[in-house]
Amino acid sequence: MIVLGIETSCDECSAAVVKDGREILSNVIATQIELHKPYQGVVPELASRLHTEWISQVVKAAIMQAGLTNKDLDAVAVTNRPGLLGSLLVGVNFAKGFAASLNIPILGVDHIRAHLYASQIENPLEYPYLGVLVSGGHTVICKVNGYDDVDVLGTTIDDAIGEAFDKVAKFYDLGYPGGVVIDRLSKSGDPMAFLFPGPTLDRGEHPYDMSYSGLKTGVINQLDKFRNNNAPATKENIAASFQRAAVGILMKRVKAALKDTGLKRVSAGGGVAANSLLRSELKELEKGGYTVTFPSLKLCTDNGAMIAGLGYRYLKDGWKDDDKLTAYSRVAAFKKSYP
Repeated sequence: MIVLGIETSCDECSAAVVKDGREILSNVIATQIELHKPYQGVVPELASRLHTEWISQVVKAAIMQAGLTNKDLDAVAVTNRPGLLGSLLVGVNFAKGFAASLNIPILGVDHIRAHLYASQIENPLEYPYLGVLVSGGHTVICKVNGYDDVDVLGTTIDDAIGEAFDKVAKFYDLGYPGGVVIDRLSKSGDPMAFLFPGPTLDRGEHPYDMSYSGLKTGVINQLDKFRNNNAPATKENIAASFQRAAVGILMKRVKAALKDTGLKRVSAGGGVAANSLLRSELKELEKGGYTVTFPSLKLCTDNGAMIAGLGYRYLKDGWKDDDKLTAYSRVAAFKKSYP
């Protein structure tokens, strides 16, 4: 079965064609980074407008690169949650019209579950495994029992890890996107120049929950307080120290979750899964007998292939949506609220 996947949840306009859930025939990603760079962050109205302008040509390019025609498609899968509502609606409405014109099924796909599934396209991992979802909007540690069966163990209670990267980068004018720039600068910096603290949520009833707001505040407003041995406050040192602390917060909880659940397999997904320090820290787990997989770098960021791949699984199991399919900006299961 051949599925067209459409992804417009944020600032990437992507379409991909995937055969039988595994064989990526094309994966076109039209990025908006340069157009959002002057604002050092995604402008929702601009993002949705650009999706409207680009989506038709992106879909056309994906089908052409796959060497197929519209009539070769068996279904259309589209991200319909969570994300920027305006951007999501562009993708959902285009997909509904496109699928209706071909009289083929349409499948609404959860963007978070698709990120958790992305590594399964290239490196299938036996269920269950520990899923680590790290992106600009979400930070989730979960037990993945199946492609649509996820038990959330811990989430961030405030900022997502990718959001913290972007905000620190914006404050120090390091560049955009923040995660990529900080990762690059960190390679020339001293990760122990500033000893930033981590949250203490793990000491209470929420052992796998995370918080990045305090770390972000420390880096931005309390730099001198955490300076180690008069280390110079270079951009490289700040980036390296912040990255060490941010990844450390996550890894502490990943290791605790592995120990407590007894799981021996780990898979990471989302844009921050491309971070070099996080990838190396997760790979270190292999020395303890764990199996660790990541998506390729192109499948870490938002992309249509992961949507098509997961959509295939729904289609195979007989699931489909109808013309009432709509978009949702939030998914309650992947966020926690504290009193």
